[in-house]
Amino acid sequence: MKTVEIDGARVAYHVDGTGPGLVLIHGTGGNAETNWGHLVPALARHWTVVRPDYSGSGATRDDGGDLTAERLAAEVVAAAEAAGAVPFDLVGFSLGAAVAAKIAADYPHLVRRVVLLGAFLDGADPRQRMQFGLWNDLIRTDRVAMARLVLLTGFSPAFLSGLGHDGIAEAIAAIVEDNDWEGMARQVDLDLAIDITEEARRIEKPVLVIGCAHDHMVPPAEARAVAAAIPYARYAELATGHLAALEQPDAFIALLDDFLRGDRR
Repeated sequence: MKTVEIDGARVAYHVDGTGPGLVLIHGTGGNAETNWGHLVPALARHWTVVRPDYSGSGATRDDGGDLTAERLAAEVVAAAEAAGAVPFDLVGFSLGAAVAAKIAADYPHLVRRVVLLGAFLDGADPRQRMQFGLWNDLIRTDRVAMARLVLLTGFSPAFLSGLGHDGIAEAIAAIVEDNDWEGMARQVDLDLAIDITEEARRIEKPVLVIGCAHDHMVPPAEARAVAAAIPYARYAELATGHLAALEQPDAFIALLDDFLRGDRR
């Protein structure tokens, strides 16, 4: 693990592999390892893979203040530049997809192609606001219930049932013990406040938006709206819940690889 200082934050990041830069941006409550670690062996064969922990996650440390898309975008870019992985292809998941869109719009000279998984434009939808409000309530009052809710809404029913009683219990325990709860609460506040509609319209790079057919956190209609807002976007869908890269890693990598490397092949 390496670190880079920017605006009072010490941003932690991992670098693996060789080749063109590929930057992976995790989602709310996740980090570089929990969201992406299992994909690194496959991706590092073709790319220099940079995985930052943005503020509120992993080993990154900051002043504990309010988070903004601008701040997280600057942290991710600082990590990519410190790793010498510019220009880069860019993959963002959930809140990380919003940050990726911000980077693609504001740092176009650094970005080649963009993949947005489980993306949303803003937190204005009434159902979305109820969900994020519930997350914040449970983070403060009942973290076991919050872990159960993450599993119920993050995975497709078939996948979750397939974990079995013991697998589900282990997953709940891991979420409760390993999560940075105070950091997650800050990120949820950003989920509620964020709006990348204007940035999406300014993106002039090739973009693949991936929706998830069984997504109860960010329904696929929201991902399709992101694709519609970006001038050069195409849309694909996986038969998964929101946590698609965990549920169907091979299918996700196949989409990513075809989009990012297909032309070069």
